[in-house]
Amino acid sequence: MRILVTGGAGFIGSAFVRNLLSDQYPGLEGAQVTVLDKLTYAGNLANLAPVADSDRYSFVQGDICDAAVVAELVKASDAVVHFAAESHVDRSIYGGADFVLTNVLGTQTLLQAALDADLTKFVHVSTDEVYGSISEGSWTEDWPLQPNSPYSASKASSDLVAQAYAKTHKLPVCITRCSNNYGYYQFPEKVIPLFVTNLIDGGTVPLYGDGSNIRDWLHVDDHCRGIALVLAGGRPGETYNIGGGTELTNKELTGLLLQATGRDWDAVVPVEDRKGHDLRYSVDIGKISTELGYAPQVPFDRGLAETVEWYRTNRDWWEPLKVRSALDRTS
Repeated sequence: MRILVTGGAGFIGSAFVRNLLSDQYPGLEGAQVTVLDKLTYAGNLANLAPVADSDRYSFVQGDICDAAVVAELVKASDAVVHFAAESHVDRSIYGGADFVLTNVLGTQTLLQAALDADLTKFVHVSTDEVYGSISEGSWTEDWPLQPNSPYSASKASSDLVAQAYAKTHKLPVCITRCSNNYGYYQFPEKVIPLFVTNLIDGGTVPLYGDGSNIRDWLHVDDHCRGIALVLAGGRPGETYNIGGGTELTNKELTGLLLQATGRDWDAVVPVEDRKGHDLRYSVDIGKISTELGYAPQVPFDRGLAETVEWYRTNRDWWEPLKVRSALDRTS
């Protein structure tokens, strides 16, 4: 199988590519993989260094909004797994244009190319944030979309475009919606790598509001395992939630990270809450579990400990990214 992976140099996309080329996904062994990535601030070829020498891997630097580039690559593929997206909520609050352009127009460009090429499978990777916030219980896949940030609104819009191509054109599209990911190679503006790298360097960390916001944490390898199951066996036109099953308040997560890095609460600085901050996310994974046999396999305590240790021992990966990110914010 020839698989085009968009955004494959980012955090989640690169994990999927590394595992795919290591033949970790049943039914997808031996796949040829082409990565299309614009290499914006969060795209990093170092994330793909472990598989860069594989004869089954190729890389193209390009924009998913570039119809000519997309059409050529999709035509040469059997399936698309679409990770490429602007994804940081805080950045979307201060400027939403890039999120609408990449997440909505870029997705539509890919879907049209897939339709023109008569593609056999298109997996659109989305987020639980499209559902909004839920005070109790968990979202099933048929829950109404009620996004609250420019980021989640752009992802919800891209989901609807993908559904429209599936229903109108019978394009074999599947949508996945994941909870909060963590793991290796995550850009250090996201909460776990930001907190870990600040804390091991003796710095402070910001805690929004009273820290009562709740998230479900999902190891990136479990997320990618779920995506692979959907790629190999998901029903066209269907949406699948992928969750980790570990709900924590932000304050509880902060406490665990303080403990893991040997710091105390003096390192935590309360900051004004994020605008429109969703209180709680929780996805019901019954559908993907029943249909495709998905279950998270990485216990959170082990996954978090291994993630903290990875950042301790891979300073050469994250330190330049933090410096560049700081320069971006001041320019």
